[in-house]
Amino acid sequence: MSDIDELVAAVRKSAKYRRVCEDVVRGIGERELAKGRRLKEAVKATKRKLHQVGGAYLEGGMDYVAWLDDLRTASGSGAEFRQACAQIMGYHASTQERLEFLDEFYAAVLVDLQPVHSVLDLACGLNPLAIPWMGLPDGATYYAYDIYEDMVEFLRAFMVLTPVRGRATACDVLHACSTPRVDLALVLKSIPCLEQIDKSAGAQLLDAIDAQYLLVSFPVHSLGGRSKGMPTNYEAHFRELIAGRGWSVERFAFATELAFLASK
Repeated sequence: MSDIDELVAAVRKSAKYRRVCEDVVRGIGERELAKGRRLKEAVKATKRKLHQVGGAYLEGGMDYVAWLDDLRTASGSGAEFRQACAQIMGYHASTQERLEFLDEFYAAVLVDLQPVHSVLDLACGLNPLAIPWMGLPDGATYYAYDIYEDMVEFLRAFMVLTPVRGRATACDVLHACSTPRVDLALVLKSIPCLEQIDKSAGAQLLDAIDAQYLLVSFPVHSLGGRSKGMPTNYEAHFRELIAGRGWSVERFAFATELAFLASK
């Protein structure tokens, strides 16, 4: 067995990373081995990267079976279904931070774009559970991509309960995901995470996405609550990424998130 195959097997043997897409583990592992690390050191480094890009955002156990039961029970009532969705989004740090202004977030950002008939949600986490807030028309297509296979399975079952045509896929969003033409692409607080793996990730995504509109956002503080000049730095970084593209951009500032709606 090659070093990279041993690394992938060792990482995915861990309960925390067992359901991470193999392509993601392999891609990170190959980079770590290429640095000249020994196998044991590369395994540890790969796990650290996986924690930075995904594991750090998961709040405790993810009880997908119980969550689906709750969602199915609530699906007959719009208000109860939203409440169940919001409660579940609280288990992922990224969507949990957005809950306090969720109504305002999509109302402000998407008001002039309706109707949106197709959405691509990259490194989505539990954000597809915000579909009831997005105002999408019945039959809209929603593509959701993330690295966790079990989360993606849950999202597929969840989207059956919504009016959209949902398609959820576990993949390496930088190297192994097709990006279909869509009206709107969501890249919510994911560029800083992906740039932990590859410093060119932000530019790669913007080059690959085929969408009329892109909603790109950044956190305004770390998971530990420190700001450290993050809004200023991330805005400068985003402006650098889109320089020369000729896109028009609208800026939105929220309590925990800085968002940019770019039109091609």
